[in-house]
Amino acid sequence: MRYLLAFIITANLAFASVFYAKLEPINSYKVKSSVSGKVIFSNEEIEGKRAANSTIIEIDSYVDKVDLKQTQKKLQAVNSMIEIEKRNYERMNRVSSKSEFEKDNQKIKVINLETTKADIEIKIANLKDSIKNKKLIEKSNYIYNINVKKDDYVTPGTLLYEAKDLSKGKLEIFIPIEDIETIKTKDIYIDDKKSDLKIAKIYDVADSEHISSYKVELHIKDVKKFSRLVKIEFR
Repeated sequence: MRYLLAFIITANLAFASVFYAKLEPINSYKVKSSVSGKVIFSNEEIEGKRAANSTIIEIDSYVDKVDLKQTQKKLQAVNSMIEIEKRNYERMNRVSSKSEFEKDNQKIKVINLETTKADIEIKIANLKDSIKNKKLIEKSNYIYNINVKKDDYVTPGTLLYEAKDLSKGKLEIFIPIEDIETIKTKDIYIDDKKSDLKIAKIYDVADSEHISSYKVELHIKDVKKFSRLVKIEFR
């Protein structure tokens, strides 16, 4: 019996795996500009704090807004022209003295106006998208770093700010491929205390640096302190 107990203890120790990882936010974001323009507002006061539906960066959109207003008026005018030319075409179709050539020319007028309308609608959509992308608002993420200041000029691809999602924490560890199946059945201990954590993700492709290991993620709720070293053990 003592030999059997010793064997069980030895087997359990053989499967015990200890790892260390830094507790990081569940997601980190690098927000880059998708438009060009002058920065008219940079919320430096919120750097190092959580956002609360806060404007972080605003890029000048005055010209876009004027262009949008005038383009919408142009669309209204083109819509009116289409209605008029359609009625003209319908009337012309009822007149037997009108040649097919005249009728076709009138139909082409309608088609050309509808093509113009489609182009205008695309322009309006692009302007609205540009205006939207020039005012960046964060709902609740932690603003880690703001990279541009008021009066800076940015282009597409310019890094504007970095944000982190603190709703959960993430631990990333690298498990030898041959041990993956074993750890799936083990309890997870965090800093020597048994937890109810489960493995959140296993990446079934070997890591580019840890070529004989799979990356494993653990997700932790209600994190009080990030960026600390955590001991992880599978028992």
